[in-house]
Amino acid sequence: ETGMAYWRTQFFGDKPNQIRVRMVEYTPGYLADHWCSKGHVLLCMEGELETLLADGRKFTLTAGMSYQVGDNAEPHQSRTETGAKLFIVD
Repeated sequence: ETGMAYWRTQFFGDKPNQIRVRMVEYTPGYLADHWCSKGHVLLCMEGELETLLADGRKFTLTAGMSYQVGDNAEPHQSRTETGAKLFIVD
């Protein structure tokens, strides 16, 4: 809903088993405009990222921290006050 997300993306393999690898940069004040149900492996490279889960839990990642979530397992929304650079595989 606010801020910007800049993606650099590389795809590997063919659909439907294609893997997407991204370097994503969120600007300060970024708030995703959607709840995501796609699975990811995410590594925070710089900054700080807050992930809100649909059940109300919040997790904060700082540089060097990672998380993984499965497809349709935990709807989540991302935000950052400071900005963040992420490495994401999905």
